Formats: sequence, C-alpha cells, structure tokens
Amino acid sequence: MSVLAVNEEYDFNSFKEVLEVTDGNLASNLKTLEKEEYIVVEKSFVDRKPNTKYKRTTKGLKAFENHLIALENLIKQQYK
Repeated sequence: MSVLAVNEEYDFNSFKEVLEVTDGNLASNLKTLEKEEYIVVEKSFVDRKPNTKYKRTTKGLKAFENHLIALENLIKQQYK
C-alpha cells in the first residue's frame, strides 16, 4: 500500500522489482488487498503482452493512513 499511497498506479512487474519479492508472494498479497477493496485491478495488453496495473481505492488509502497513525501512536507510547 505504501507504493500506491504515493503513486497513482503501479504495474505488477514494477511492484515485483521495487519490493524484491516472488511472483507468488506478490500475487497473494495483492489478491488480499483486492479482496478487502483496498485496490482495484486493471488488466490490459501492451504490445500483445499482458499488463496488470493496480490502483488504490479511497477505502485503501484511508486504511493505510489509519495504519500509519496506529504505528505512530505505538511508537509514541514506547517513549513516554
């Protein structure tokens, strides 16, 4: 989600490259985000090759922001 929080869309191969994960691991995690409606999937062809792009949803961005707030609060509690 952090990649999609700062990018309008991202394709599968770019995700794989930047995150340095396997196809299976990435596909599994993206499927979970899609199931929760945090991302939407757009499939197309570019020069006869499949191209899958992912975009964040409003729900997904809000969930990510809430996650960051929760992490910040956890860190603040450790330093009280």
